[in-house]
Amino acid sequence: MSDDGRKTVLIVDDDPTQLAMMKEFLESKYKVVLLPSGRDAINYLINHKPDVILLDYLMPLYNGAAVLNIIRSKESTRNIPVFFLTGQSDASTVMECLAMKPAGYIVKPVGRKDLIKKLEAWFYEHE
Repeated sequence: MSDDGRKTVLIVDDDPTQLAMMKEFLESKYKVVLLPSGRDAINYLINHKPDVILLDYLMPLYNGAAVLNIIRSKESTRNIPVFFLTGQSDASTVMECLAMKPAGYIVKPVGRKDLIKKLEAWFYEHE
């Protein structure tokens, strides 16, 4: 949680347009941290603990699966809920993502209402 009492949402995506759009959707309600790569996310998590992570599944170098495995391998981060973000909605990608048991799965592009509704439902169920 941020200093002003808002929950912190870390968004990791290699698409700057997607980052900007999701920040605009969420910044009035949450503290939003934007990072452009899985490597940046891993480094950020050394000293910070967001309330939730929205993680792009398909990224160069460290893809979402690799980042989630690293997050879960560390005691300090393993309980942070991670939602996968992906533009892929084919059955095999969805099954691949869900097999990793993320907190959720969000197909891009996502609308403002749907994104806020998904996060609010998660926080409500896990408070």
